[in-house]
Amino acid sequence: MTTFDDILEEAGKFGRCQKRIFTLLCMVSMPWAGVYVGIVFQGFTPDHWCRDCAVVEMRQACGWSLADSHQLTVPVVNNSGVLQHSSCELYEVDWNATGLTCGAQKLDLSRTPTTGCTEGWEYDYEGRQSFVTEFDLVCADGWLVDMYQATLNVGFLIGSIAIGYLADRFGRKMSFLMSNLLNGITGILVAIAPNYVALLVFRTLYGFGVKGGWVAGYVLITEIVGVEFRRTVGVIYQMFFSVGILILPLLAYFITDWRWLQVVITVPYIIFMSYYWFIPESPRWLLSQNKKSRAVKITEDMAKENGMTLSKNIETLTDDNADSSTASFMDLIRTPKMRKHTLILSYNWFTSAVVYQGLIMRLGILGGNVYIDFLISGLVEFPAAFLILFTIERIGRRIPFASANIIAGASCFITAFIPDSMFWFKTVVACIGRLGITMAFEMVVFVNTELYPTFVRNLGVSVCSTLCDVGGIMAPFLLYRLAVIWLELPLIIFGSLAFLAGGLVLLLPETRGVPLPDTINDIEFPDRVKEKVVLKNQQLANLLPNDNNVSSNKDPSTV
Repeated sequence: MTTFDDILEEAGKFGRCQKRIFTLLCMVSMPWAGVYVGIVFQGFTPDHWCRDCAVVEMRQACGWSLADSHQLTVPVVNNSGVLQHSSCELYEVDWNATGLTCGAQKLDLSRTPTTGCTEGWEYDYEGRQSFVTEFDLVCADGWLVDMYQATLNVGFLIGSIAIGYLADRFGRKMSFLMSNLLNGITGILVAIAPNYVALLVFRTLYGFGVKGGWVAGYVLITEIVGVEFRRTVGVIYQMFFSVGILILPLLAYFITDWRWLQVVITVPYIIFMSYYWFIPESPRWLLSQNKKSRAVKITEDMAKENGMTLSKNIETLTDDNADSSTASFMDLIRTPKMRKHTLILSYNWFTSAVVYQGLIMRLGILGGNVYIDFLISGLVEFPAAFLILFTIERIGRRIPFASANIIAGASCFITAFIPDSMFWFKTVVACIGRLGITMAFEMVVFVNTELYPTFVRNLGVSVCSTLCDVGGIMAPFLLYRLAVIWLELPLIIFGSLAFLAGGLVLLLPETRGVPLPDTINDIEFPDRVKEKVVLKNQQLANLLPNDNNVSSNKDPSTV
């Protein structure tokens, strides 16, 4: 019998065909960046204060600037020991009775009572509009902004499980295409949502398709390349997310309305539906569904595009996972080492999502130039992929994985206590933290696959990665609510989470140079696996003739 991996030896493990498909699928990672962290721009909360119609009329009559009227008419409050103008209160006063004139420089209103905003808000965001300014999601309604990101992650959580099932049931290509159809429809619905409740509903549906489609593309490309190329294409596939991170602030700078920015982020998903004519179904999946003739046809087409010729071995092509056992959740926690792996990996998925999303969303509340800050922080993501590819085969998985988390945690702690006056130093340290958590996020994906046996590997990754979406649901609440108490408090929480994650990774076994486990016993008794590898190598060595044996078997007359 011949497996698909055997046939790839003849068809080409990463030939022209796979490179073309890989390039097309990498494009899918770029708009996902806009969906995942677009809240920084779409949900930007600018400086704001209560609207007072009398003050607006006087400002227009006197020709005051926003800053002038703000200085004269907005109450000053004590916020954690810092005096600043209130965003949520206005003076309860008849301005005509205060003696306020166009030439006034200062008014003593210290004993004047204040009240909550009754006529809406004004925003220092001229010429631009976020959904925060459109729906007045500030002050008592500020927590509703958190729901924009939380509902997306709820969609991610449900969609990744549902579309993962559909990909196994109906195929990778069909699930990918249907996900993009859903993304196109729901993305436009988000852009035209008439109110915030509708916006959250459509946002949840949007998340349902986006992550599931991305995962379907990831699975498809890793299934059609040779084993030795899977890790590289997986890391680079994720790296294109960082390309999207760089493009996003440029788009947001030139597109001033959050609704049109949403449309631009969604358009690529509509274009991806044209991939129906450019990418094949996974031959591995077809074999698992006993659709051998289609699998053979696609494999022959791949070989032709790669300029390769297949032997008659294609006629005996079989599914190399046909005899795999049925997996259950209990397999992940029944035995001690499997339970340890599941708990540590789940926590790392959770931490990666919380810290990564938190650090990015934090850029929107720092008060600097959000476009420049976002672009700079995005640039530091690129070295992450190259550091991974450089270190994992030289040093291993465990040390770089743990170090990335610990560096991210240390950077969060240090950044929290660097004074704002040391701006560039603070920025550099924060960027190092962003690099660390990006590297940790990308590593948890493939480390997860190496620590589970074959029959339960897909289930293990699915279960552990659900904690990623749980972390994504919690991230906006941790960031925005804690920042109200102290702007740097979220960094202390992020640093603690990342430090613990790094320490726990050190409890995992090293997997460099270790064959992928096939059974739970391979996990529970790794020494037996090493003994098998040594024994196998010895048997291979015994089968090969050595120089002494060759010399002794020669006819003396020929010497």
